[in-house]
Amino acid sequence: MPRLYHRTYKLLEVEVNKCAQKDFVGQVGKDIVMRRLDKLLCQPGENLTEEELSHTIKDQFPNFSDKVIKKAAKANQPPGIWSKIAWIPVALVGVVGVVWVANLPYPMIRKPVSRVAPIILLPSYISMDHNYRQAIAKVEQADQLLNKATSSADINLGTEKVTEAKKHLDALRVLLLGYYPQRYSTLFGGSREFAYDEFERARKQIERMEAKISQENNAQTSLTEAEQTIQTAKQQYQQTDTPTDKQQAIANWEAAIDKLEEIPSTTLAGKMVPPKLAASKQDLQTEVGMAKGSQRSYVILEAAKIFALQAAQVDPNQPHPEQQWQLVMNLWKQAINQLQEIPMDNPSFLEAQTKLAEYQANLTDAKTRLQAERESGKAFKQAKNLIADWQKYAVDNPQRGLLVSKIQSIINQLESVKPGTTNYEEAQDLLKFARNKQNNL
Repeated sequence: MPRLYHRTYKLLEVEVNKCAQKDFVGQVGKDIVMRRLDKLLCQPGENLTEEELSHTIKDQFPNFSDKVIKKAAKANQPPGIWSKIAWIPVALVGVVGVVWVANLPYPMIRKPVSRVAPIILLPSYISMDHNYRQAIAKVEQADQLLNKATSSADINLGTEKVTEAKKHLDALRVLLLGYYPQRYSTLFGGSREFAYDEFERARKQIERMEAKISQENNAQTSLTEAEQTIQTAKQQYQQTDTPTDKQQAIANWEAAIDKLEEIPSTTLAGKMVPPKLAASKQDLQTEVGMAKGSQRSYVILEAAKIFALQAAQVDPNQPHPEQQWQLVMNLWKQAINQLQEIPMDNPSFLEAQTKLAEYQANLTDAKTRLQAERESGKAFKQAKNLIADWQKYAVDNPQRGLLVSKIQSIINQLESVKPGTTNYEEAQDLLKFARNKQNNL
């Protein structure tokens, strides 16, 4: 005969559905309990007792109605089922001390008792049954939560279930799992072959889930660290002004993206990576384009400054030959041409415009000095030619009127030599000489 009748199954199913709507375990607990009940429908053996029904259901739904369990047990239990064990409470009254000693987790005590009076070990077997059921239930819950996780809360709850399952498995180990487990099966109607290999399977499953939890936690940590690094790098890039710092921010950003790509796709964090990765790469691509433009403008600015530095080495307060001023002009032009390549939308545009105004003013000054040098040189040359003519006339044709006219022309040319030119000092000496001659005529 089956251990569970259909009328009892239906009675329990109704209450399970009610609990699944209220209890935190919800659908997961419902699936676990109903799978157990389905197995019991087809499992031959003695009818389930009220205690067994409670163990089957209450590890998932602690608030399951005791009235429903009692009603189900009564409907599922044939008359006289308790007659087989009615003597147990009476026996326990007189042998409490013996039972306590017999149930200690020592093989030298438990083995003889198991052979002669296995019923005395009933408390141990009940404890084993409770811990076994709890361990299996917690493992099943943890497996559901970890493998179908949709948030970190599922991972955390799954971790709690794994911890609880380990406690129950440790309790089974203390109860000497493996010492005559067949007695357990006999006393509990042969419901399962509760052997050491089953315990090992549960333990190994716990180990696998612990490894998965570790992987999930590591993946979540990597995701959090990568997101923080990207955010920090982005702020650093936007707030810094130097190209070196911007390049360092971009390098940190790229390293964080590489870290995102290394997160296993099988983890919950890995499933959250693709949209974050795409957004980070898009932002980085935009910023890198700006960085390249900034770097190019930085190079242009530095190149312009090099030309300007060379031009500035010529002291504008000292006279220089025409060729020198021509070279200075060319250097300022080169610097200006460099700056004019920086577009308006470039971050360095304002600095470039400031330098451009400065360099154009310097270019204008150089042009003025070049023009002054050319005109003064021409005037000085003409003055010297006139002096040679004047000296010739003074010897060959010493007519006062002609000499006065010639000397005035010399004075006019010498006065055209401007200050700050290479010929100015010499022109002033000649001008003094010419005026003296003029006064003597």
